[in-house]
Amino acid sequence: NNRKNNNSIPYQSPKITGKELYNIAKIYSTGRLSGDGCFTQKCHTWLERNLHCCKSLLTHSCTAALELSALLLDIRPNDEIIMPSYTFASTANAFVLRGGIPVFIDIRADTLNMDECLLEAAITPRTKAIVPVHYAGVSCAMDSILHIAHKYNLAVVEDAAQSMMAAYKGQSLGTLGDMGTLSFHETKNITSGEGGALCINNPCMHARAEIIREKGTDRSRFFRGETDRYTWQEAGSSFLPSEIVAAFLFAQLEDAATITHKRLEAWHIYHSLLAPLEQAGLLRRPSIPEDCQHNGHIYYIILPSHTIRQNIMRILRQDRIESAFHYTPLHSSPAGRRYGRVHGSLKNTETLSERLLRLPLWTGMTYMQQEYTVCCLKKALQYTTTQRKQALSCCS
Repeated sequence: NNRKNNNSIPYQSPKITGKELYNIAKIYSTGRLSGDGCFTQKCHTWLERNLHCCKSLLTHSCTAALELSALLLDIRPNDEIIMPSYTFASTANAFVLRGGIPVFIDIRADTLNMDECLLEAAITPRTKAIVPVHYAGVSCAMDSILHIAHKYNLAVVEDAAQSMMAAYKGQSLGTLGDMGTLSFHETKNITSGEGGALCINNPCMHARAEIIREKGTDRSRFFRGETDRYTWQEAGSSFLPSEIVAAFLFAQLEDAATITHKRLEAWHIYHSLLAPLEQAGLLRRPSIPEDCQHNGHIYYIILPSHTIRQNIMRILRQDRIESAFHYTPLHSSPAGRRYGRVHGSLKNTETLSERLLRLPLWTGMTYMQQEYTVCCLKKALQYTTTQRKQALSCCS
């Protein structure tokens, strides 16, 4: 009980399965530590069989996977890429590095995902791709997005950084567009500390993806015995993680179903405990569309105002409970104003980002920790509401 032993409740805590060091020891004994060894291949096979993507390639981060996707799409200066402003900088950076222009559109009020109803109006002759971001492991409305992309002959790159083991209508997120990017960062459900993967679902992109990922060479073909030497084929970079990272990741992948199940259990506990506070009008809980099978990555609440959110965070911190907000919208950041442009109103993005609060959630979090968190949140809300009413009364 965190109250009794005076320990804090951290926002997140990576799940260690117990087999990671065993796998790393096996790699150490072989002396092969660089990328694309046996554990990298095991990870590729696992991802392709379990997510049902055509081909997967491990990268050293999800950011790297996004950059690899931009190279594969041959993004050039002034190409436009439509994406939400409510996302991490990497979503835009990957395309800005190639001279692309992020075009920011608003998010839906219910899921905080790209508003598919605004997508078609944002398309211009310069539009090259659409990048839906599956926030909190909850899918965007992919049927509509893919229909529009097909209509205008646009590529779709899913930013599925938060979406490992989540699905849309039974199909794994990251496998619906031409490409999908996954993250295995320490903060994600399935982790290797740092790491990512590119899921390639367009068969026409397989061969080039392998070349670009391996410094622009056909080295992978050489090691498969498909050529007697390898040479520089086109512009590329080094996107490979080390075999140590892959060995750690494979231990996590083997336990992915259990990890996801436990996170979902914790997510549903919050959802149940917080229902009375939503009914009382003190907050709003997440909304999950019927077609979406999420992965329990984030449990967030939407509070009445930015001021209340900041006060709640301060009070929870005093109770030794870590909480967090999320993205400052990209369009309002210095780089966003410099490199991107906005299409239409971003009202939901601006208002919801200021009111969102993420609660602590990790595999192994106890019911008592969650109950204590909700109890402290309730007291903080009641205190903040009382203070607000008193302030308004004094001003009237």
